[in-house]
Amino acid sequence: MNHLDLLEKAPVFQLKGSMLAITILELSSNDPECLDAQLAAKVEQAPQFFQDAPIVLALDKCTSGAESLDIALLLSICRKHSLHPLAIRSEQADHLAFAKEQGLSGMPPSGARERLLEIAPTPEQTPESSYTPAKIITQPVRSGQQIYAKNTDLIVMAAVSAGAELLADGNIHVYGPLRGRALAGINGNVDARIFCQQLGAEMLSIAGQYKLAEDLRRDPLWGKATQTGLNDQHLEISAL
Repeated sequence: MNHLDLLEKAPVFQLKGSMLAITILELSSNDPECLDAQLAAKVEQAPQFFQDAPIVLALDKCTSGAESLDIALLLSICRKHSLHPLAIRSEQADHLAFAKEQGLSGMPPSGARERLLEIAPTPEQTPESSYTPAKIITQPVRSGQQIYAKNTDLIVMAAVSAGAELLADGNIHVYGPLRGRALAGINGNVDARIFCQQLGAEMLSIAGQYKLAEDLRRDPLWGKATQTGLNDQHLEISAL
């Protein structure tokens, strides 16, 4: 295929303009150590803004010995903080030549209007509190009553009669005889537990796994102070 044939093929590229934002790091003095420290502090304020950000390293406003700038060190400091220099802006021919050697663009000062970039610190991400105070019942729970503690623990400071039902997304504590039904972790919380001062329940359930009275009565801890938890998807009753 000759040169004319290649030109007649469908275009394989397009030239387009864009208003991409390029940050200019304008150096005001020749102090690499100070640049490193101050740049680290600025990046810490808004790490997402600076991550992999393309920049132009501007040297044309740098004072106090700009002719002896260690440009390689300056570029290294920028890259250390995840900045990506694309070009060097300077009036000096040796700076522009160095840029070319480094595979960067060399840009003379353009006089274009620039504005100071204000970096807003990234707000600290604090997890929202999911704490909900336990639901506390101080009166005996009678037959036919149902009590539900949503997104929290249920604490009953009295007896729970047969025919009563306790439900909680968290743990259930009964500081008295438990003769009704107790269902903990009903939202799927497999770490939930059931505590009682006297086990006599019609049913115990944690995260959908349950035991009925006929099984519970055969347990040697029937009638005693117990805690019940899940162990490998099976209810395990142990002494308090």
